[in-house]
Amino acid sequence: MIVPWLNDSGQTQCVLADRGDVLISQMTHFAQEWDPRSPEVQRDQVAAFDDMRRRQPVAWSDLLGWTFFRHADVVRALLDTDTFSSEVSRHLSVPGGMDPPRHTKYRRLINPYFSPARMAEFEPVCREVARDLLEVLRDREDVEFTSEVTLPFAVAVQSRFLGWPREIESEIARWIRRSQRATREQDRTVLSQVAGEFEEIIHRLLDARVSAPDGRDLTASLMREQIEDRPLTREELTSILRTWTAGEIGTVSASVGILIHFLRNRPELCEILRSQTQKIEEASDEILRLHGPLVMSRRVTTREVEVCGRVILAGQRVSLNWISANRDEEVFADAHEFRFGRDPGKNLLYGIGIHACPGAPMARLEMRVFLEEWLNSGIEWELDPEEAPVNAFFPDSGFSKLPLILHASEPMLRS
Repeated sequence: MIVPWLNDSGQTQCVLADRGDVLISQMTHFAQEWDPRSPEVQRDQVAAFDDMRRRQPVAWSDLLGWTFFRHADVVRALLDTDTFSSEVSRHLSVPGGMDPPRHTKYRRLINPYFSPARMAEFEPVCREVARDLLEVLRDREDVEFTSEVTLPFAVAVQSRFLGWPREIESEIARWIRRSQRATREQDRTVLSQVAGEFEEIIHRLLDARVSAPDGRDLTASLMREQIEDRPLTREELTSILRTWTAGEIGTVSASVGILIHFLRNRPELCEILRSQTQKIEEASDEILRLHGPLVMSRRVTTREVEVCGRVILAGQRVSLNWISANRDEEVFADAHEFRFGRDPGKNLLYGIGIHACPGAPMARLEMRVFLEEWLNSGIEWELDPEEAPVNAFFPDSGFSKLPLILHASEPMLRS
């Protein structure tokens, strides 16, 4: 039930028990100042976000509530966890949807799974996945890169990292596509069905390990973890694994597509990365600063706060626009140009503060390995002149379709 009333500022408010999957105590109705799903934004999300940052850096939309576009405001919200809470969903979200002190306990449990030693141990598996995919492309003249390369790569790597059987990879890929489509269309019925389908997949995987308790894979190891002197519940396990699949796969898939699209007509940069592989990670971070794979994250205010001259009441939704923040001219000189040597501490690609992405080492490993293998495969590529790339639709970023023309030559000698 919604009960409208006027606050002291004359703004219309309402008490809201539940809005979709987001818990909000109050919502204020303003005139809509931008629409993230409009045709103008969809034509070029990056350019539209740049325009909003310059014109109206804190803006209201009916879909998102308040959106912060400036780097300084996004950083402020990320660091002030007392004012900008991450507990925005009615569904358990471990640990990203938690605030301290609860967040701290779960984050301490999760961090070791992305340690340097674990990443080094997993790298050969990641490289094998990339090589197998690219070997098939050597006999192709064209490819739809998103569906045939980036998504299968991200699914296969993540599944093998978690110790899941290979036969489940096609099921996970179908689930990711269905989930993304339902999110774009904001179909609540299908979104609920998709969530149930994922739980069924995870429960099957967990049940298989319950019947074989001596398993040594990562999922089995996670099942043996304890929090506050008790085992993780099935709901907690499902939440963690949902983040490590739905979140990681979609973001990595988008990232690889963005990288290959950016490098397509930059032979000098490609040659630098071939001969100086130690620069691949820096180059990837800089390319993805220019065109981020993740549009936003959500917060909710716990108290009234003023940001960039706008008064935001307690209990209101806030969206932090990563793409815009990372292109802020006040922070990055020549912000729209690729440049080596930028301060990595200012790049918000993997966040900042207590909610900085715990899976960043894994994502960086995947992109470094893929680019090393791609640049040494002998495959040359260009955009298909007869079929343009299709931009991903909000809230996704990158490309939903990336048709490429391929020209294979002899692969480079591997060191």
